[in-house]
Amino acid sequence: MMMLFYRIYQIFIMCPLLVSVTVIAAVFTAFGSALGFGRWWGYYPEILWARLFCWLAFVKVSVSGRENIDPDVSYVFVANHQGAYDIFTVYGYLGHNFRWMMKQGLRKIPFVGWACKWAGHIFVDNSSASATRRTMRQAERQLSGGMSLVVFPEGARSWTGEMGTFKRGAYRLAVEFGLPVVPLTIDGAFDVLPRFKLLPVPGHIYLTIHKPVFPGADGHDFSRLMSESRDAIASGLR
Repeated sequence: MMMLFYRIYQIFIMCPLLVSVTVIAAVFTAFGSALGFGRWWGYYPEILWARLFCWLAFVKVSVSGRENIDPDVSYVFVANHQGAYDIFTVYGYLGHNFRWMMKQGLRKIPFVGWACKWAGHIFVDNSSASATRRTMRQAERQLSGGMSLVVFPEGARSWTGEMGTFKRGAYRLAVEFGLPVVPLTIDGAFDVLPRFKLLPVPGHIYLTIHKPVFPGADGHDFSRLMSESRDAIASGLR
């Protein structure tokens, strides 16, 4: 019976509110960024937007490890991808200004894709060598003054809640620019909203910010970087 009331609340109150807030946040983000204030408008309004998705769905988020990161340092954050609420968890609770590396297809989401473009999020284009170079140049322009990137190395949400194979492309920027990599463990998001369901359920998501993996004197060792960061993420899962 409680779940029935919860679904009614979601359909008639939560979903309409979140759609309205998403449109408003997208419009303000796009206009604020177009005026030259993308670093602020591309991050801080989205914190409230993401937290509203959690609060209204009765999803609690607990964070550990914030002491491991410095707000003035640029990082490449790599996280496992359990479900849609990974996005709201990272946006709302990471506590470090960043931009996403995202699929080209997300440009097509009404309002959201438009706002992401203006805010400077990076749409990955590997259709050709020149397109890949453009993606790398855009990322390089963003990565300064403490601006970071967040990437899901699995590339897509898990079907089972288990971690999938990590793709090498997620680490290319860290290796290319000599940036520290910070593994993020997201645990509990699969229970809240897996990819095969449309509406979330109340739950508790745990975000663990692990210690950065810094490049050595000769830069990153690609294989070690991938295995070390993946092991760190796995260590934070229940």
